[in-house]
Amino acid sequence: MLELLDVVKGYRGGVLGVDGVTLRLGPGLVGLLGPNGAGKSSLMRIAATVTRPTRGQVLFDGTDAVFRPDALRRNLGYLPQDFGVYPHLSAREFLSYLAAVKGIPARAARTRVGELLELVDLAGAGRRPLGRYSGGMLRRVGIAQALLSDPKVLIVDEPTAGLDPEQRVLFRNLLADLAGDRVVLLSTHIVSDVESVASDCSPASGLVGLR
Repeated sequence: MLELLDVVKGYRGGVLGVDGVTLRLGPGLVGLLGPNGAGKSSLMRIAATVTRPTRGQVLFDGTDAVFRPDALRRNLGYLPQDFGVYPHLSAREFLSYLAAVKGIPARAARTRVGELLELVDLAGAGRRPLGRYSGGMLRRVGIAQALLSDPKVLIVDEPTAGLDPEQRVLFRNLLADLAGDRVVLLSTHIVSDVESVASDCSPASGLVGLR
């Protein structure tokens, strides 16, 4: 369970990026829907423990993730809006490098990287330099790196930005498949990105509109 309770994020000049947002998330896909500048990325960075809220709580299975973030970070996969890669590395080399940074043993990392390349449909392009990848392929690499440690919580910020309509459909279907047994938090300003994959049928999923 990931909970954000009355979260506020203030900036200089008294500007509020996030103003009193409360979310209680279990397994499933939740979409944060709002225009650019609405505060979605600020909220995602708080949920991912990249930045601290000005006020409010972030709890992961009851543990305060603001002051004790390690438990959430061990179970977290994060794809920020601006995801950078090393263009001269192949997808396989890049993912293997990140697996080493995460402390995944080399043998387990080789197996995991192969599984993830298959999952995001990049197995045939795994040895191609990332500098030759399309935007859609790079976003899939981003999802693969977020899943390296098989996280319980997956946070993706504007993952379909710059993709064509067909690529957006493929990407959001992948996210929907991943949401079966984990929390997936997706932010977007595109209604179609979430209307077909986020459901109002249970408290664990649905749309959250940010003003």
